[in-house]
Amino acid sequence: MIDATTAPLLLAGVPLLGAAFSFVVWNKPDHLRGWSIIVCLIGLVAAAGLSEYLAAPPEGLLLVYLLLVAACASLLGQPVHRTHRPSWLLTLIFLGLGLSILTSQNQLSQIALLLLLSLTAVLLYRHHTQLWPISWWGIGAYGLAALCVVNSIVAGPPLSSITSLLACMILLPLVPFHEGYITVLTRLPGNLPSFIVLLFPAIGLHGLASVVPTVPDVVAWAVNLFALAGTLYGAGKALAQSRARLLLSFGSLSLYSMLWWFVVATRATTPRAAVFVGAVGLATSGLFLAWQVIRTRYGDDVDPQSISGLAATMPRYAVLLSLLALAAMGLPPFGLFAGFMGLLLPSAVTFSLSLLIMVTAWLAASWYIMGMVQQWLFGAKRPDLRYTDLLHSELAALMILVGVLLALGVMPATFFGPDGTATATSAITESFVWKN
Repeated sequence: MIDATTAPLLLAGVPLLGAAFSFVVWNKPDHLRGWSIIVCLIGLVAAAGLSEYLAAPPEGLLLVYLLLVAACASLLGQPVHRTHRPSWLLTLIFLGLGLSILTSQNQLSQIALLLLLSLTAVLLYRHHTQLWPISWWGIGAYGLAALCVVNSIVAGPPLSSITSLLACMILLPLVPFHEGYITVLTRLPGNLPSFIVLLFPAIGLHGLASVVPTVPDVVAWAVNLFALAGTLYGAGKALAQSRARLLLSFGSLSLYSMLWWFVVATRATTPRAAVFVGAVGLATSGLFLAWQVIRTRYGDDVDPQSISGLAATMPRYAVLLSLLALAAMGLPPFGLFAGFMGLLLPSAVTFSLSLLIMVTAWLAASWYIMGMVQQWLFGAKRPDLRYTDLLHSELAALMILVGVLLALGVMPATFFGPDGTATATSAITESFVWKN
């Protein structure tokens, strides 16, 4: 019989069992990737069927569905090659652990989180290159997060609440505990960065639901300062980067820092926060996949500054990259705009230095994202570059992400759950009526 206890196990079991059966087709990379995508689609169907039995957290079940979509898109956008098989297998394992963390209400969630953090630390130790050397700070960050989870299991409050908050700062990146996040997005192989960019922040937001209401005022004040500093720091670092992975990593760090400021100010996580996290994660995931397209054609060590002239020679790529850039910049009608407005307007935030910092970082995001896109799409066509437009799987992956980002923006009420919570659209309308 299915109930609130067995439903999370069944949902998490779909990708975990899929990972176990992946070894049946391990020697056939094309079949393995196809099987991994099918498992993600089965997970979507299972999530829809089990939704009435799953206990909805304060942020809602939206991130459960978005994780399945992100996993499917990241697998589709990865070219078929034998060297990518471990990353496909790990995607299913990470997905299963992530679903267990987001839907379980007991110690099973903490055990799954401990396994996820430990596995991440091991992967960071094993995967590094001359271009991306080993980062002991990144490994140490996830080791520290694992210790925090252990402490939250064995210790009581207030120590367990403080360590849980610290683990959330590492997963949903916040300066100065952001090094692990930057490391996983630059060191892990294959499609894992384009999936983890949503997975870890989603888990961090989920953990904040039980921690934020109990945070003392002095701790909240310190976190508020960290959030404002992280917003400016991430934007400034992104502006100074020439490597695409670092630019996208620090850019998303700046946006996630904005969320910390809102969450601490309201002392709660809401479905609006889930829309914001989902939109940031999916937009950044899409840009990672767009960069993967370039790496597939020109090599892993290609200099982004050397790529130009793609608009005329790769029109499908140019259109989808432009749409993803607009989504990442927070322009309507995409989900990032709806999520930010949903956070800003109902919170009754008045004009202040903090809000000015947010706007400054937002303008910086427009600058560095458009600068990157302009560099790739325009300029002279180079005779030494092979221009090959998107393959069918790459096209499908980017179209899925653009479509979901549009849906998050134009239909936010669909994703805010049945609890009657106001949407970004209704919040805008209510604010306009009240002011006039």
